Amino acid sequence: MKSIAEQLKEKTEPFHDELPSDKYGVAPEERNLELHLEYGFIPVDKPPGYSSFEVVSWIKKMLNTKKAGHSGTLDPSVSGLLPIAINSATKALSALLLGPKEYIAVMKIHENVPSEKVTQVLNMFKGMIYQRPPVRSSVKRNTRVRKVYEIEILEHDERFYLLRLLVESGTYIRKIIYDIGELLGVGATMVDLRRTRVSHYTESDGFVKLQDIWEATKAYNESKDETKLRIVVKPIEIALKHLKPIIVKNSAVGSICNGAPLALPGISRADPNIEANEWVALYTVKGEIIAIGKTLVSFNDMEAMQKGVVVKIDRVIMKQDTYPRIWKTHQ
Repeated sequence: MKSIAEQLKEKTEPFHDELPSDKYGVAPEERNLELHLEYGFIPVDKPPGYSSFEVVSWIKKMLNTKKAGHSGTLDPSVSGLLPIAINSATKALSALLLGPKEYIAVMKIHENVPSEKVTQVLNMFKGMIYQRPPVRSSVKRNTRVRKVYEIEILEHDERFYLLRLLVESGTYIRKIIYDIGELLGVGATMVDLRRTRVSHYTESDGFVKLQDIWEATKAYNESKDETKLRIVVKPIEIALKHLKPIIVKNSAVGSICNGAPLALPGISRADPNIEANEWVALYTVKGEIIAIGKTLVSFNDMEAMQKGVVVKIDRVIMKQDTYPRIWKTHQ
């Protein structure tokens, strides 16, 4: 299996290509357990009946960590992917909100309706829709626009329909189903809901059950066996693959961690498809995530430039003392 650094190299083209530092940093696959947990990501398969907050709290206790957070709250009755990060990795969770989410839902319509009509109404929800969050939601109930990328019927049996929906983050599936019922003129209710994808991470990539985490921590506490723990807790870098990468020179890493933007001389390699005003992930040559930021120029503009700032940093993930600060001023 290719390392994260090798995968990044395949996606990028060189500016000022350089070798990994032999003094600073550790490749994600080579981190000791303490560092592995510092930048840990767990794609939890949340069971129904528990709140997202409860699940995060249990994981904090099992892993004996002070800091953990989740991306995209699931209601207690909903199951499926709940991305959880621990310690420094929590700073990267906001990046997952940039991608779409996939759900499998069971819809019950209140009276018999021809399936052709149901399909016709479903197709009306593809594209941009207006939504007002439900009364019980945790956000302000302002009408907002969200995008439905895909919606389809997987199976149906009389009044019950199994639906797959791929939607923009922040879309309420229960509200979509309610609105479908209104357009059908008979009413509809969401019976069950499971989240199967967040951003690029899908069920086929492997979700982690709470039982697996408990068994992994038990094995480590009893015999110091890290094997299961390293399987259930993954490097945070795998949660950021949907962002186009920029590989940063070793000499620029420390300054970015201390608040500097990324200037052109600090680029080692970059994704040739990068556009201006686009979210990107900044990595070391070893494949360690440094920060998330927004580009000021495209890749083509970078090639034509001699100097100047190319990425404005939004969130620094790497600890400040990982690499030395060499830059004294923005280049």
